[in-house]
Parts: sequence; C-alpha cells; structure tokens
Amino acid sequence: MYKGFSNEKIVSSQVKKSNSAKHPQGRLISWSPWPPADFQTRYPAFPFVLTILIIVIGQWYLSLLR
Repeated sequence: MYKGFSNEKIVSSQVKKSNSAKHPQGRLISWSPWPPADFQTRYPAFPFVLTILIIVIGQWYLSLLR
C-alpha cells in the first residue's frame, strides 16, 4: 500500500470503460441544462403527449372566453 506523495506512477491493470454506448452523456441542446441527451430515447412519446396537452388546454381556455 502506498502512502503519501510518490514519484512512482501506478498503472492500473484494468481500465474501467465508460458506458457511453448505453447512455449518452451531455445535453441535447448544448447551452441548455435540460433535456439530457438520452431524453428522446427515454420518452419517445413526449412530443405527441405535449402537443395533445397544449391543444386540450387551449380548447379549455378558449371555451372559458365565450
């Protein structure tokens, strides 16, 4: 076991490979904190559901104005 500061470099026999193929890192939009890069694969129906939600809320809002 090494203690303190050492001039010797310890080379690990096994290098842990990142799972970048499974889970992409980073952001979908580089300057935005949201959504993460794997958002489209996690929630593929999100654009459809959001569109339906906007239409339903819009129709409800317009019915209140009458």
